[in-house]
Amino acid sequence: MGQSINLNTSRMQCIGAYLAKPSGTPRGGIVVVHEIYGINAWVHSVVERFAEAGYTAIAPVFFDHVERDVALGYDEESTRRGRQLVGEVGFELAVEDVASAAEAIASAGRIGCVGFSWGGSIALLAATRLALPAVSYYGSRNVRVMDEAAQAPLMFHFGARDDSIPPAAIARHREAWPQAEIFVYPGARHAFDRDGSAEYYHADSAHLARQRTLDFFARHLCGGA
Repeated sequence: MGQSINLNTSRMQCIGAYLAKPSGTPRGGIVVVHEIYGINAWVHSVVERFAEAGYTAIAPVFFDHVERDVALGYDEESTRRGRQLVGEVGFELAVEDVASAAEAIASAGRIGCVGFSWGGSIALLAATRLALPAVSYYGSRNVRVMDEAAQAPLMFHFGARDDSIPPAAIARHREAWPQAEIFVYPGARHAFDRDGSAEYYHADSAHLARQRTLDFFARHLCGGA
């Protein structure tokens, strides 16, 4: 269903992106922001899942600014490399790329954003800086931008057993964005949605969070239709 394309960015540099379109008229568009592991098979599956739900979905390859075609596994060395790459890309450039991706699929209708882990924090910034309705999955870097006001609806998903996001941090989210929908899943750890990683995947939490995410986008991108 999906295809790799080139995406023009605000800095006159093309990066890659993975794009999938629905079989019929789009209900809207969704920019998918990957974890620190780049565009791998799991990210492809997330993009395709949203296309199956009726949305035009696109995942920019943010790491192309530093190194082309990065698709990491989940081992210790990949994690170290992924952290290095997100440090080099940074928040500002990633948010610019989200804006470029949103523009690229503007013909689909209203655009939202969803992100995971590092990408969860970029999705949050899409709501505070780009006014895109956004869903943030376990963004442990969210605490860096607690002073930014939301300009669009927000939804957060957290695992109750996520060591990188303690209860106090979740409480700070409720204080910073009281209008946001915030869900905490008992038994779930960090990366609980990643069904390609048996160590972290928590099926019940993932399925419920996915349904809530689809309901969110139905309300805010296509008026609940």
